[in-house]
Amino acid sequence: MPIFNSIDLFSGCGGLTEGMRRAGFTTRVAVEIDASAVKAFKLNHKKTIVIQRDIRSVDISDVQAAMRNEPVHLLAGCPPCQGFSRMRKLNRRKSVIDSRNSLVAEYLRFVKALKPLTIMMENVPGLQDYYLFKEIVKELDKLGYNPKVAIVNVRDFSVPQSRKRLVLVGSILGNIDVARPVLPNKTVRHVIGNLPLPERSKDPIHKIFPSHTFIVQKRIDMTPKNGGSRKDLPKAFILNCHKRDVIGFSDVYGRLRWDDYSTTITGGCLNPSKGRFLHPEQNRCISAREAALLQSFPINYKFPVNIPKADLALMIGNALPPMLSYFQSENIRKHLIAHLG
Repeated sequence: MPIFNSIDLFSGCGGLTEGMRRAGFTTRVAVEIDASAVKAFKLNHKKTIVIQRDIRSVDISDVQAAMRNEPVHLLAGCPPCQGFSRMRKLNRRKSVIDSRNSLVAEYLRFVKALKPLTIMMENVPGLQDYYLFKEIVKELDKLGYNPKVAIVNVRDFSVPQSRKRLVLVGSILGNIDVARPVLPNKTVRHVIGNLPLPERSKDPIHKIFPSHTFIVQKRIDMTPKNGGSRKDLPKAFILNCHKRDVIGFSDVYGRLRWDDYSTTITGGCLNPSKGRFLHPEQNRCISAREAALLQSFPINYKFPVNIPKADLALMIGNALPPMLSYFQSENIRKHLIAHLG
């Protein structure tokens, strides 16, 4: 199988690179600003040159030097998307003003300078309505990439999680479309159903999950197994802020369902007050390893243990699910083989 070179912009802890690696790409250079995420990336992708810096200050000549004048077969990236997320819009139609919104333009800067054969970008669906993204798509078209944009659900790409994402692909070699869904789908049971109890596990990442006050733990204990929620609790145990009919985020303190997809794994995945992150039957929040598996990371993927729990949860929740990356990258690999031989 031919080896193709790739570059990963906004690489995080390596979800995008892990999928590209599995599809046969060698990520030569990655750019990421967060120190904890870089630690995780380097634990798993030791041969990749990682530039730990704000991408806006990265000189593209440094990237070109690291590539040693070899071709860039795929330039991939996942610009930070918090300003466009559904939750950050706070029930408004317009996106929240966030300084990270402009980072999508950095992707275009790298495309213009590096002239990759193919491109791939992933983000939240709300990005498609952003004026700057629309301008970038027009510029990519002018550059000859004939970009295609689609909204997909990661659950259709062997990720046991319901999570909609925008995917953009393009090529200067010929027409390419976003990869189509694959079957069969996976459920929560498929990926975490056979894990040992955390206290019996030798995996330090599986041992990481939150502890709670007596009353919070009592609420968790009383939440019905396999999909129960705070709405199932006796009234005496329901928080006053949850008693109002108009209160949103009804999934908080809810249990996952064994034979269904997980809800979206977010940066709050190790905090049951942030979403439906309780184990289907054990009286606890999911562990960091379970969160990573629900994101489709392989079970042996390494994460640093000497960082704050919140940082670990954030990098896992913000990651691009590797299996989505794999199927999109595999689609691009077949396109490259068809045109390059």
